[in-house]
Amino acid sequence: MPPELSSEQISLALQGISVPPQPQIMVDLQMEQYMPDPDLEVIAGLIAQDPGLSGALLKIVNSPYYGLSNKIASIRRAVTVLGSRTVINLINAQSIKGEMTDDTIVTLNRFWDTAQDVAMTSLTLAKRTGAQALDEAYALGLFHDCGIPLMLKRFPDYMRVLEQGYANAGTGSRVVDTENRHFNTNHAVVGYYTAKSWRLPVHLTEAIANHHNALAIFSDDSSRNSQLKNLLAILKMAEHICASHTVLGNQREDHEWDSIRHLVLDYIGLSDYDFDNLKESIRELGAH
Repeated sequence: MPPELSSEQISLALQGISVPPQPQIMVDLQMEQYMPDPDLEVIAGLIAQDPGLSGALLKIVNSPYYGLSNKIASIRRAVTVLGSRTVINLINAQSIKGEMTDDTIVTLNRFWDTAQDVAMTSLTLAKRTGAQALDEAYALGLFHDCGIPLMLKRFPDYMRVLEQGYANAGTGSRVVDTENRHFNTNHAVVGYYTAKSWRLPVHLTEAIANHHNALAIFSDDSSRNSQLKNLLAILKMAEHICASHTVLGNQREDHEWDSIRHLVLDYIGLSDYDFDNLKESIRELGAH
């Protein structure tokens, strides 16, 4: 992604899609986080004002996926144990869901269920492989497809085109190439600008922009982009385990995963056998 584009270039890339504003609670939390000495009491107090976010945060940190030995009952304790950066990444990911839920669009309910599955699975994979910070793996899992609801609201036939993208995906074509042909933009680009305007960390916004560009990224075996590769390796494994290709793409076969599987597993240091075992144990955790 180019580092800085003019507002005209951005609006061209967004093709008339308006990015939802970041909720005030996130603005306040990030302002406190960027202070020279962030006050954990203030951060906990801000989160506690929103029962929905508080409940979601405690549910995540007490889930078997996170694997803490003792239950955390208070937001203050969660902030102390996990640290403000982790908590803010987790809360930010939850907020995007709140901003983009629309009960009138049935597809979106299914979409968010899958996003939650991918986020929790990413968390577990990050923990098991040690490849990535848990909060970042979770935030990317929940945020990576946030362009889809925005595309769906803007283009009535979007899901049909997305399904076509998944059907065409493989070594010669990316999921987003089909979207680009139809709409002159795609959900990864829209997601990137949304994440950027919500002030997500730069490496997370880069991962969102590139999450359907994994073949090119993992084919480059230089040591560049190791942070991006770590994030994408976790995400692509999680998407496959959660069958995003079926839920979002209406495909029986995961063509994208088939084209990158060995590159990703080699990078992360897992054999096919190890990965299949990991996949089964994660499914037994209760995501599916």
